[in-house]
Amino acid sequence: MELVCAVQQYAWGVHGMASSVAQLAKGGQPTLSVADDKPYAELWMGTHPSGPSFIKGTKETLADFIKGHPEVLGSTITKQFDQQLPFLFKVLSVNQALSIQAHPNKSHAEELHHERPDVYKDPNHKPEMTIALTPFQALCGFRPAEEIIKFLGEVPELRRVVGEENATNFCNKSCEQSLRACFASMMRASKETISAALVDAVTRFTQMGQSRQELFDLFLTLHSKYPGDVGCFSIFLLNYIVLQPGESMFLGPNIIHAYLLGDCIECMACSDNVVRAGLTPKYQDVDTLVSMLQYDMAPAESRKFKGSSKDACTTLYNPPVPDFAVEMIEVPESKNEYQIDAVDSASILLVVQGTAEGVGAPKSSGSSDSLALQRGTVVFIPAGQSLKLTKAGDALLAFRALCIN
Repeated sequence: MELVCAVQQYAWGVHGMASSVAQLAKGGQPTLSVADDKPYAELWMGTHPSGPSFIKGTKETLADFIKGHPEVLGSTITKQFDQQLPFLFKVLSVNQALSIQAHPNKSHAEELHHERPDVYKDPNHKPEMTIALTPFQALCGFRPAEEIIKFLGEVPELRRVVGEENATNFCNKSCEQSLRACFASMMRASKETISAALVDAVTRFTQMGQSRQELFDLFLTLHSKYPGDVGCFSIFLLNYIVLQPGESMFLGPNIIHAYLLGDCIECMACSDNVVRAGLTPKYQDVDTLVSMLQYDMAPAESRKFKGSSKDACTTLYNPPVPDFAVEMIEVPESKNEYQIDAVDSASILLVVQGTAEGVGAPKSSGSSDSLALQRGTVVFIPAGQSLKLTKAGDALLAFRALCIN
């Protein structure tokens, strides 16, 4: 069944038809009106109540359809998640930095939801997978100790906001406890300290001109979007990563991260739980973030998550959680047909590039469902259902979210 999916217009999104989200949404909904002056940040595919998908041609939500036909989920899902689709599938078009954030584990999410349901609106955890569609810039995890020590020496304004005692202690000990003290002190620094340090850093980096290093350019870009925000200094403590198309990251609970620029596919547990602190006008919960983070230090490359080859056309990204996995399906121009195999799990397929006819397995009557697939088509595939693709010329790129035993 083809789906009509929700678009989220967060301020950090790419504007108008320059946004991949807008392009894909309009591909699936040709009558959709796209405004040049509005941001189109996320396309949501799934059953989350904040952005539910609908069965195309009806007013029925996918959630209601599943409720009435729970067998479409398959036993892989129903054994662990009852009659709920456990994942939320997304496309993101990022024009400026999202907040510095992390996601709680399941028990912590339940606790936060119980204590502050107005802020933390559901009790679920939110592990997530990011797969780049374009070169995708992000911050993820804390840098190796030697890199942080280097910046504490090169950037006196950073040393000022973390505190001289904390900086010296970290340079001497380089342990997780001393890193936590530096990060906590930075995030809790007074407005006066932050403001003065930012002014000095902006002035100094600007005067360097073309000789300044890439990270200083990033600092100036972040400050232009979020003036006065201490989160600008986080780039010296966190790994800066550029994922190339097809490269991915898996973000488990309590891993600090921020997306900066580019387009990606994202899949996560069906939750919207985010603990934020920095690079955002939204509610910031600094104390919770500081207390929950993992403070292990590792190189940027180690934060990437490698997929495995399922066959000549499909790469499987299977993270260490039961809630979801993602397949990247690349059918070359030279290959006319490809079959998406049946699995014991409901799945959602998004076509990102190319056109094809998709034909389901024959029904008991002998007939088969057929769908015209193009850029932006989103299809819900029930458990046990295969989909044969007959391609029309150009290469086809699609992604499928599913659950795996």
